[in-house]
Amino acid sequence: MEITERVAYLKGLAEGLCLDTESKEGKIIATMIDILDDVALELQDHQNQIIEISDGLDAVSDDLEDVEDIVYDEDDEDYDEEDEEGDDDSEDCYATTCPTCEETVYFDESILEDGEVICPNCGEKLEFDLSGLEENGSDDDEKE
Repeated sequence: MEITERVAYLKGLAEGLCLDTESKEGKIIATMIDILDDVALELQDHQNQIIEISDGLDAVSDDLEDVEDIVYDEDDEDYDEEDEEGDDDSEDCYATTCPTCEETVYFDESILEDGEVICPNCGEKLEFDLSGLEENGSDDDEKE
Protein backbone atom coordinates (compact mmCIF):
# COMPACT_ATOMS: atom_id res chain seq x y z
CA MET A 1 0.00 0.00 0.00
CA GLU A 2 1.40 3.40 -1.02
CA ILE A 3 1.58 6.37 1.33
CA THR A 4 -1.27 8.17 -0.46
CA GLU A 5 -3.47 5.11 0.01
CA ARG A 6 -2.55 4.87 3.68
CA VAL A 7 -3.41 8.53 4.26
CA ALA A 8 -6.73 8.03 2.47
CA TYR A 9 -7.40 5.06 4.78
CA LEU A 10 -6.57 7.23 7.80
CA LYS A 11 -9.01 9.90 6.53
CA GLY A 12 -11.69 7.25 6.21
CA LEU A 13 -11.07 6.04 9.75
CA ALA A 14 -11.33 9.58 11.10
CA GLU A 15 -14.59 10.16 9.24
CA GLY A 16 -15.90 6.76 10.37
CA LEU A 17 -15.26 7.69 13.99
CA CYS A 18 -17.31 10.86 13.49
CA LEU A 19 -14.38 12.89 14.79
CA ASP A 20 -15.57 16.21 16.18
CA THR A 21 -13.53 18.74 14.22
CA GLU A 22 -14.83 21.55 16.43
CA SER A 23 -13.03 20.28 19.54
CA LYS A 24 -9.40 21.10 20.19
CA GLU A 25 -8.27 17.50 19.76
CA GLY A 26 -10.42 17.03 16.66
CA LYS A 27 -8.98 20.14 15.01
CA ILE A 28 -5.43 18.96 15.66
CA ILE A 29 -6.09 15.47 14.29
CA ALA A 30 -7.93 16.82 11.20
CA THR A 31 -5.07 19.26 10.51
CA MET A 32 -2.49 16.51 10.93
CA ILE A 33 -4.38 14.30 8.47
CA ASP A 34 -4.54 17.19 5.94
CA ILE A 35 -0.81 17.76 6.33
CA LEU A 36 -0.12 14.06 5.85
CA ASP A 37 -2.25 14.12 2.70
CA ASP A 38 -0.28 17.10 1.30
CA VAL A 39 3.06 15.45 2.15
CA ALA A 40 1.98 12.16 0.57
CA LEU A 41 0.91 13.89 -2.67
CA GLU A 42 4.14 15.88 -2.84
CA LEU A 43 6.18 12.75 -2.17
CA GLN A 44 4.34 10.96 -4.98
CA ASP A 45 5.15 13.87 -7.34
CA HIS A 46 8.83 13.66 -6.38
CA GLN A 47 8.88 9.90 -6.95
CA ASN A 48 7.35 10.38 -10.40
CA GLN A 49 9.96 13.03 -11.25
CA ILE A 50 12.76 10.73 -10.10
CA ILE A 51 11.45 7.98 -12.36
CA GLU A 52 11.33 10.40 -15.33
CA ILE A 53 14.86 11.65 -14.62
CA SER A 54 16.14 8.10 -14.23
CA ASP A 55 14.61 7.07 -17.55
CA GLY A 56 16.15 10.12 -19.23
CA LEU A 57 19.52 9.39 -17.67
CA ASP A 58 19.37 5.81 -18.91
CA ALA A 59 18.64 7.05 -22.44
CA VAL A 60 21.55 9.52 -22.31
CA SER A 61 23.84 6.80 -20.93
CA ASP A 62 22.87 4.47 -23.77
CA ASP A 63 23.49 7.22 -26.33
CA LEU A 64 26.87 8.02 -24.78
CA GLU A 65 27.81 4.35 -24.89
CA ASP A 66 26.97 4.28 -28.60
CA VAL A 67 29.11 7.38 -29.19
CA GLU A 68 32.01 5.86 -27.22
CA ASP A 69 31.78 2.68 -29.27
CA ILE A 70 31.92 4.67 -32.49
CA VAL A 71 34.76 6.95 -31.37
CA TYR A 72 36.96 4.35 -29.71
CA ASP A 73 36.35 1.64 -32.31
CA GLU A 74 37.43 4.06 -35.05
CA ASP A 75 40.57 4.94 -33.10
CA ASP A 76 41.36 1.25 -32.63
CA GLU A 77 40.87 0.61 -36.36
CA ASP A 78 43.15 3.54 -37.26
CA TYR A 79 45.81 2.25 -34.91
CA ASP A 80 45.54 -1.27 -36.31
CA GLU A 81 45.80 0.04 -39.89
CA GLU A 82 48.98 1.95 -39.05
CA ASP A 83 50.49 -1.18 -37.52
CA GLU A 84 49.65 -3.21 -40.62
CA GLU A 85 51.11 -0.56 -42.93
CA GLY A 86 54.36 -0.58 -40.96
CA ASP A 87 54.70 3.19 -40.65
CA ASP A 88 58.32 3.66 -39.63
CA ASP A 89 57.98 7.46 -39.92
CA SER A 90 55.65 7.70 -36.92
CA GLU A 91 57.14 8.86 -33.63
CA ASP A 92 57.21 6.66 -30.57
CA CYS A 93 54.31 7.11 -28.21
CA TYR A 94 54.85 7.14 -24.46
CA ALA A 95 52.41 6.84 -21.60
CA THR A 96 52.46 7.63 -17.91
CA THR A 97 49.91 7.69 -15.12
CA CYS A 98 49.06 11.03 -13.55
CA PRO A 99 49.69 10.81 -9.79
CA THR A 100 46.81 13.21 -9.06
CA CYS A 101 43.89 11.81 -11.08
CA GLU A 102 45.41 8.42 -11.96
CA GLU A 103 44.48 8.78 -15.64
CA THR A 104 46.85 7.53 -18.33
CA VAL A 105 48.50 10.39 -20.23
CA TYR A 106 49.93 9.73 -23.71
CA PHE A 107 52.59 11.88 -25.35
CA ASP A 108 55.23 11.70 -28.09
CA GLU A 109 58.99 12.14 -28.10
CA SER A 110 58.87 15.90 -28.64
CA ILE A 111 56.94 16.34 -25.39
CA LEU A 112 59.36 13.99 -23.65
CA GLU A 113 62.28 16.19 -24.77
CA ASP A 114 60.53 19.23 -23.25
CA GLY A 115 60.70 17.42 -19.93
CA GLU A 116 57.11 18.13 -18.91
CA VAL A 117 53.52 17.46 -19.93
CA ILE A 118 50.24 18.84 -18.62
CA CYS A 119 47.61 16.22 -17.71
CA PRO A 120 44.62 16.91 -19.98
CA ASN A 121 42.26 15.51 -17.35
CA CYS A 122 43.19 17.49 -14.20
CA GLY A 123 45.78 20.04 -15.41
CA GLU A 124 48.58 18.66 -13.20
CA LYS A 125 52.08 19.44 -14.51
CA LEU A 126 54.08 16.21 -14.91
CA GLU A 127 57.82 16.66 -15.14
CA PHE A 128 60.39 14.18 -16.41
CA ASP A 129 64.06 14.08 -15.45
CA LEU A 130 65.92 12.59 -18.41
CA SER A 131 69.41 13.43 -17.19
CA GLY A 132 69.86 9.91 -15.76
CA LEU A 133 68.81 8.37 -19.06
CA GLU A 134 71.24 10.49 -21.06
CA GLU A 135 74.11 9.57 -18.72
CA ASN A 136 73.26 5.89 -19.01
CA GLY A 137 73.09 6.21 -22.78
CA SER A 138 76.49 7.94 -22.95
CA ASP A 139 78.03 5.30 -20.67
CA ASP A 140 76.81 2.63 -23.08
CA ASP A 141 78.33 4.52 -26.00
CA GLU A 142 81.67 4.81 -24.20
CA LYS A 143 81.72 1.10 -23.44
CA GLU A 144 81.31 0.16 -27.10
